[in-house]
Amino acid sequence: MKALHSIPVIMAAVVLLAFIVPVHASQTDSRIESSARQSYVFQTYLQADNIKIRSSDGAVTLTGIVLENFHKSLAQETVAGLPGVKSVDNRLVIKGAAPTVNSDAWLRDKVKVALLFHSSVSSATSEVTVKDGIITVRGNAATQAQKELTTEYAKDVDGVKDVKNEMTVSMTSKKAPRTVGEKIDDASISAQVNMTLLNHRSTSAINTTVKTNRGIVTVGGKAGTIAEKNLVTRLVRDIHGVTSVTNSMTIE
Repeated sequence: MKALHSIPVIMAAVVLLAFIVPVHASQTDSRIESSARQSYVFQTYLQADNIKIRSSDGAVTLTGIVLENFHKSLAQETVAGLPGVKSVDNRLVIKGAAPTVNSDAWLRDKVKVALLFHSSVSSATSEVTVKDGIITVRGNAATQAQKELTTEYAKDVDGVKDVKNEMTVSMTSKKAPRTVGEKIDDASISAQVNMTLLNHRSTSAINTTVKTNRGIVTVGGKAGTIAEKNLVTRLVRDIHGVTSVTNSMTIE
């Protein structure tokens, strides 16, 4: 008799679970879509793009049009780092023709990325042009040190032959926004770090893993030398929103 009485209870539990699981999945998907739209990356760098975000049980599909070639990768990196995301199907289309690999336009994108995410250089007031692999940077720098660092970062982009820095040093120039300690979401920080390490010549081939928790970035993986490991720490520390860096990389 007890077994017979338990059957309806089990059936009721199964039916209830069937309703609860879809509701929970729906809430997670809504949170993923909302978090992506409200992220620092989407609000700051991708705000002019037409990106649609659709999540189904953690599988995210990105559709729409982006204005810059690197925006496609940046959007994917950001969404992939959100809690609950299992996969990202990136169907974003670049407005106009995508730059050919190793072309001047392609190189210009890489330099822009190398400057864009660093808090100590004035990427907002820098104009980057490329001719036969030679980079010319114009605009305003708040200090001579900022100008020199802009040259250093641009030179360290794979494919750059030389850098002509024609920036004007002006004490009245606005400094790059100070974002250390600012509440930038972890997914946006990780995306900026990954894009930065990938675009710098000195770190592009290094096998790294990046995790961010409340602005604290932990870098894992392998470095060839202690100098490479220290360079990763230095570059990551200069990314918008990073409060501190824990470098757990091992030396091969």
